[in-house]
Amino acid sequence: MITGRVVGITGAAGGIGSVIADRFLANGDIVIATDTRADVLASFAAARNAEDRLVTVVADVSKEDDCGRLADAARERAGRIDVLVHCAGYFPIRRMEDMSVDEWRTVIDINLTGAFLLTRAVLPLMKAHGWGRIINFGSGSFFAGVPGQAHYVAAKAGIVGFSRCIAREFGEYGITVNVVAPGVTVTEPVKKNFPPEMLAAQRTQRAIKRDEVPEDLVGITFFLASPDADFVTGQMICVDGGKNMH
Repeated sequence: MITGRVVGITGAAGGIGSVIADRFLANGDIVIATDTRADVLASFAAARNAEDRLVTVVADVSKEDDCGRLADAARERAGRIDVLVHCAGYFPIRRMEDMSVDEWRTVIDINLTGAFLLTRAVLPLMKAHGWGRIINFGSGSFFAGVPGQAHYVAAKAGIVGFSRCIAREFGEYGITVNVVAPGVTVTEPVKKNFPPEMLAAQRTQRAIKRDEVPEDLVGITFFLASPDADFVTGQMICVDGGKNMH
């Protein structure tokens, strides 16, 4: 099993990002963890005995300079970045007719533009190393649409197209690009913003009739970051307990 990779993870102090970070740390990899709040990142780091293998960077992925800081941290720590996992996300609920242009742009910038900015920032480090894994998080909402989330679903649809295009562009450099598309995953923000009846409906629509939890997304992410996935690129892999089958 390959160890010692340099792995950048956005949204690393959140429910999904933190368990993914833990998996790479347990494997002996170096993790460059980013999130928007310094206090949350500090708590995340304090709870892990990772010594010098965990580097935290306060960053807003919608800002070009902040994305550059993630690349700089990887360059300073190891001179390269092997894996980029972009799972930072923002999913407010508001009907399209009530949505302001600023609200639209904020959601698009965090969920879609951030992937562009991060990829552009780390690409020189991956190209120089001749190997890389880019794993973008999409959403199962892409398949059917979700009322009240036109901005979010549009961004996640864009992630699929963006990832497929750069998979073709980057293949010659030994870099693969794939999308993990979760279903509604029970994290603290989801518990806060989604009504219980909606979560119950998700369970009934799945082949595996239970809540989806962050741990369900660790295995597929770790696989796509591994040499076992050398010939997998440009793909969207849906991890939602069988709600959507395509």
